[in-house]
Amino acid sequence: MLIGYECDTRFIAAHHQPALLIDLALSRGIDSHRLLRGTGLFYADIAGGHAKLCPEQFVTLIGNAKRLLDADDSSFLFGQRLLPGHYGEASHTLEHACTLHQALERLQRFRALLSPLLTPRLLLDDKQAYLYWSDSCGAAHAQVFLAEACMTAVVAMSRRLSAERLPWRFHFSYAKPRYVEQYWVHLGEDLTFDSQLTMMSLPLEWLHRPWPNASATAGQVAEQASQALLASHGWPGSFLDQLYEYLQANIRTPLNLERVAQAFGMSPASLKRKLQKHGTHFQEQLDLVRKHVALYLYQARGYGNDEVAAYLRFTDTTNFRRSFKRWTGVVPSGLRHWHSVAGR
Repeated sequence: MLIGYECDTRFIAAHHQPALLIDLALSRGIDSHRLLRGTGLFYADIAGGHAKLCPEQFVTLIGNAKRLLDADDSSFLFGQRLLPGHYGEASHTLEHACTLHQALERLQRFRALLSPLLTPRLLLDDKQAYLYWSDSCGAAHAQVFLAEACMTAVVAMSRRLSAERLPWRFHFSYAKPRYVEQYWVHLGEDLTFDSQLTMMSLPLEWLHRPWPNASATAGQVAEQASQALLASHGWPGSFLDQLYEYLQANIRTPLNLERVAQAFGMSPASLKRKLQKHGTHFQEQLDLVRKHVALYLYQARGYGNDEVAAYLRFTDTTNFRRSFKRWTGVVPSGLRHWHSVAGR
């Protein structure tokens, strides 16, 4: 099984996403030496066009930029510059997407090249499209900054390439920040905080409207080249992505550290150490996937408590409710308000 990139894997081109943040900071008078402190890089390395960062270094850069800029709009301005970006063929796959659906599918598939720190995941039901985000590399303290930047990036990209404003709605798994006016300016006013997921959604029909100025041929060629680049890396996403997807695919079977370690071709101790390196542990990852599957079943499939419990192989509904509260902070009946705002 492919293990995926890790928090210390150097593969992020420094002159791609990191350079956008660096240029934003430099434009506001931030000294490059202070900005790059702790990253192990100098500005000349980045300007040379050959330096590679690992996710840990990128997160350090984000922390420095956030502290030195000390401005509420930093993440949003960074996000406006992110997509399609100037990242070679991967950016061309987005630039020449024929519809929003195709663009979001490509964003998912080439996430290692286009969104290496926060993984986008697209889900559809019969009325809505949902794009939710999960941590790729254990960048916990940068999650709010990344959520703000990534959602702004998708909004800005979809507005520019569709030539119209799309009716996005937003959910955030954290409390409303004091600078909420920046959300209003850059995202809109349809916002829900303290939600179960960090997610954006819109009515399904917007996914398939043709985009002007798209080139299906250019997009297809860029897609092939991007796929070849990923193949040369040897993985499509991060280690945490691979683990998430394995757990999701096998969520109805008995799962424990030992069985999953065996599937990944390593000892339980090695898997445990690898998870610790990314600031997490097995039960946390398993609970995260169970939570996401349960929310999907409630929201998109309209399942009741007994059906969700049975799907997740809980034989005791009381035990399921107790587990669900551990995953989400609420009992299943407490989700009613979330369902109404997520799916309206």
